[in-house]
Amino acid sequence: MERSARALVAALGPLTVGHLLAILVAILPFSLLAALVGWQQQIQIGASLLVIGFGIFLFVKRRHLRVLARIRPTQLGLWSFAVAIAHGAGLMLVPIYLGLCRSGDLSRGDQAAGALIVSNLGNAVLVSVTHSMAMIMAGGMLAWLVYRYLGLKFLSRSWFNLDAVWAGSIMSIGGISLAIALAGRH
Repeated sequence: MERSARALVAALGPLTVGHLLAILVAILPFSLLAALVGWQQQIQIGASLLVIGFGIFLFVKRRHLRVLARIRPTQLGLWSFAVAIAHGAGLMLVPIYLGLCRSGDLSRGDQAAGALIVSNLGNAVLVSVTHSMAMIMAGGMLAWLVYRYLGLKFLSRSWFNLDAVWAGSIMSIGGISLAIALAGRH
């Protein structure tokens, strides 16, 4: 980021917007699907299979495109949106949104998020904004700490890839959601 702390801070806004849009693209279609109450179980099963399938896809195809490595600051929001969509942003929230997790299985934060999301579309947007802000604050703080204390050479020498862990977590959430949806079929 131009070897400047100012450029790093300026990048946080477009990154937030891109991530937020990716989450909304993932959640809003499911909010419309959830309105079809008569098809709720079929929708839950389909959404679970979609999440599992996406996790498998991410696990199998872990190679990143080189073209995404260098991005101009003016294209950062678009880059953030594309990468967040490609990594399944918002898919982890879909099981909560569709009520696939029983309230006894959820933490207090997840219960609150689930209650907010299903109450109306405005709250779904509020949860998406809150999630994006938490993500960008945590990521921005880590980026600043790496920049300030470890330096840019640390990144080029010690890069690690968590794609397999991410794909596994998406498949796990999808599997748990599918099991819960199928258990409700009896």
